Amino acid sequence: MSTVLETPRIAGVRQLSPAHSLWRIATCALLFSVGAIYEARHLGSLSSISNSNFWWQLRTGLWILQNHAVPHAGIYSQSAHLPWIATSWLYDSLLAVAYKVFDLRVAPLLLAGLRVLLAVLTFLLAGGLRGKFWMAVLLSGLAQYLLADAGPGPGYATVLFFVIELLLIFEVRRSGRPKRLFWLPALFLLWANTDIQFVYGILLLGLFLAALLIEQSSKQFAGTSPVRQSLAITTGLVGISLLATIITPYFYRSYGVFFASAISAANRYLPDYHAMSFRRPQDYLLLLLTMAAFLALGLRRSHDIFQITLLVGCAMLSFHLQRDGWLAVMVSIAILGDTTWAAGATAEAEFQKSWTLPRSITAAMVIAIVFLAATVLIPRDRRALLERMQVNYPVGAADYVRDHRLPQPLFNPSQWGGFLMWYLPDYPVTIDGRAELYNDDQNIQYARFLQSQIPYSAYPPISRARTILLEKNSIKAQVLSRMPGYQVAYSDDVATVLLRKETE
Repeated sequence: MSTVLETPRIAGVRQLSPAHSLWRIATCALLFSVGAIYEARHLGSLSSISNSNFWWQLRTGLWILQNHAVPHAGIYSQSAHLPWIATSWLYDSLLAVAYKVFDLRVAPLLLAGLRVLLAVLTFLLAGGLRGKFWMAVLLSGLAQYLLADAGPGPGYATVLFFVIELLLIFEVRRSGRPKRLFWLPALFLLWANTDIQFVYGILLLGLFLAALLIEQSSKQFAGTSPVRQSLAITTGLVGISLLATIITPYFYRSYGVFFASAISAANRYLPDYHAMSFRRPQDYLLLLLTMAAFLALGLRRSHDIFQITLLVGCAMLSFHLQRDGWLAVMVSIAILGDTTWAAGATAEAEFQKSWTLPRSITAAMVIAIVFLAATVLIPRDRRALLERMQVNYPVGAADYVRDHRLPQPLFNPSQWGGFLMWYLPDYPVTIDGRAELYNDDQNIQYARFLQSQIPYSAYPPISRARTILLEKNSIKAQVLSRMPGYQVAYSDDVATVLLRKETE
């Protein structure tokens, strides 16, 4: 008589077969690694103009390592006399250290790693560990697609920090255990030294505290111990987190820079500050995702002041400023993930049964192996990587300027300013992506010059420049190349270099 050993079964819970569990592990490995594989294959971080800021941040980090200090003026710019603070100094420094180890491979490696982290965190935010596995896979994949154009900069780190804060806050509201918020001061200490957009995290924390105050004063929530305890602890943590944000080399000045840039008169000339144009499929998908989050709140008949206010505020900000579209993405996923949590203990028990520690370790190892395999696709030859950059960046033109020691000052387009700071540091740039360095008048005059609202002779940076670097197909390059007093010194498929002749 044989004894058959059966796996204990939880009442009402569908048990997952080993094959089903392995299928989930494979799905997660693909989900978390697809962004890294795509970057390793296409090297978008080395050819995208939108990532120009990456290069001036790298140059700033190298300056910090060389001088053992943080900058307080506009280094590598013709406006070096103007005050400027490197609000992302920690990111810049770590980037410079990684650059010394990996050289140009640091850009695709960093972006690949950030995409893996984004996939993992959005999977958790969407409730992947709370029973709705496939919905979390869908939402995490959607988040990767919507943020596919994001470069490997401190702004990407802000997205990840914001997701972590959302995870902590939503977990506290579900469980009533405010002690999880003790991670916030350390988070903000790191965040404030990494990117100026940490202010969004502070505003989120303030909204959370305000919601608790309202709930505490209302009849519906009065007297409930979790709310009372959360309010007391959160109030203290808000104060500590605020103190943590001024533990930087620049003290409280980051706040001033953030709000000054938010209300700058030059913003209407900067594309990132424009509203969504709805000319890309990503814009429509973001709209559908936001509508789904509102629908979820409506179907639940939610009276959650925090979630409603957060979604409304982030939706308004995201659709008004396309650079902040990620806010609506993450908040919508968080609300949809919170809705999936309401599926009950059955789904929770199913997860606990299927995702054991050994299987989780196996999934992590598979992800690591796939990620390492993706990095093998990245060329190690510096010349090959520079050729990839030459698709959109003026590598050949910059080489010509350096090799022939063309005269200064140099005029350059803004989108190439960051690249030239890194690749041609001996030639201070006219303008670059550091909008906060250049005052409103400088930014506005540059935009008006590009739009031909003022003649080139009335625009001092180009009228006094002796070497002019312009896009090959730009109208400015075509006009100036035919003007008396200018001659074409170099031209390729990307850029044109003009020299201004000295008058006798």
